[in-house]
Amino acid sequence: MADELRLAPAELARVREVFQGSSILSQGNPKISKHPIGRAECREAIAQRPLHPGDAVCGAPHMAAVYDRDKDGPESARLCVDQFEFPNIPCEYPVVHVSAREAAQLCSAVGKRLCDAHEWEGACAGSIDVPEREYAFGRDRQTMRRVHNAQRNKVWAYGREKNHTVCATSSFKTPGCPGGGFNSCGSNTFPAGAFPDCVSPYGVYDLHGNAAEHMNLPLTPDQLTSGGSSGATEMKGSWFIFSHYEAHEDDCHWRAPDWHPSSVMSTHSHGNYHLGFRCCKTVSGDPAVAQAASGTTPAVPAASD
Repeated sequence: MADELRLAPAELARVREVFQGSSILSQGNPKISKHPIGRAECREAIAQRPLHPGDAVCGAPHMAAVYDRDKDGPESARLCVDQFEFPNIPCEYPVVHVSAREAAQLCSAVGKRLCDAHEWEGACAGSIDVPEREYAFGRDRQTMRRVHNAQRNKVWAYGREKNHTVCATSSFKTPGCPGGGFNSCGSNTFPAGAFPDCVSPYGVYDLHGNAAEHMNLPLTPDQLTSGGSSGATEMKGSWFIFSHYEAHEDDCHWRAPDWHPSSVMSTHSHGNYHLGFRCCKTVSGDPAVAQAASGTTPAVPAASD
């Protein structure tokens, strides 16, 4: 991980500290998780069909620039998004059993931050708008969700028609899994990037299928992670069984009901066997400046209950 992501010793130490604080934070319970394909098989596949490279403006490996594709190029981006679910390494399995708090801490440890909901949606859909138009600020969470979902543009990362076969959705649930639990439910995920057509216009992979993903839902303008704060928990993306069991809608802009709601930084924030995350990063738009700043670590908001 240190070599692949060019992590400094201090960054790697902070990552280890977060993992050491949990007995279940992992790539799934190794005793019961059954991955459909292995890492070597994935590497062979992408050797034949290379994945999109990351963008230099991001100043970190395996990150995609998000920008106005009608007017600008990647060099103009102010936002970068991990191309793969954490640890953001192609052909590696996503980290799961992670709480929203731990996800925020891990993003901070590697010099990034948890994505705001509209950033994840924009990276998926191929376009992003300003927060003032992405959230119905001033209303309660249920109303904000209802207004957003009613007005949303329905699109998937790979196109305008839903097609679960394009993404990592053909795995299975552990027999007897009651809905959660490290000892009862295997994290039967695919290696990241194993489905090269499951990619957004920006080059972001596995936004549908594999692991569902934590992100930040700001309920007020001052709760944006892009502004240095955080708000409520939000979970996005379908997961690895959706070809067999479509538990909810999974288009790019769909926002979920209040599943296990808390503040992102709550010590009681939710985690589960099918739930991971990816990180975002604010950049300057200048590749040289972004590279120089890539080792900085933003502050993580204080815990709340």
